[in-house]
Amino acid sequence: MAVAEMYSTVLDTTDPKGLAEFYAELLGGKVDDSGEWVTVVLPHGQRLGFQLVAEHEPPQWPHWPGADTSPQQMHLDLKVTGPLEEAEQRVLDMGGRKLDTDDADGKRPSRVYADPAGHPICLCRV
Repeated sequence: MAVAEMYSTVLDTTDPKGLAEFYAELLGGKVDDSGEWVTVVLPHGQRLGFQLVAEHEPPQWPHWPGADTSPQQMHLDLKVTGPLEEAEQRVLDMGGRKLDTDDADGKRPSRVYADPAGHPICLCRV
């Protein structure tokens, strides 16, 4: 028997409202801003929370074992609902940036980007 149900995933950021707006546009959710804590409620009830951490330091990429970088902390795998190239351009237009997107043969199942606060997000072909 489960002890709890998944309620929300929370990301640290220096700009909670700005990062919430990025994810609301990316995922089609609505921003609920109650001040220092901002939430995006997604169409099927999932929630992303964004909390102010003035000293937030984004993770470094790559994060592979043995890499001389800080750990990735967390990342989101997002299922692309249309052409991957269009999704990539929207992420970049919204303030995201490329981290690991080399896909010369067009067969790679995902590409990695950073949101405006530096958290890794993977756009996945599923």
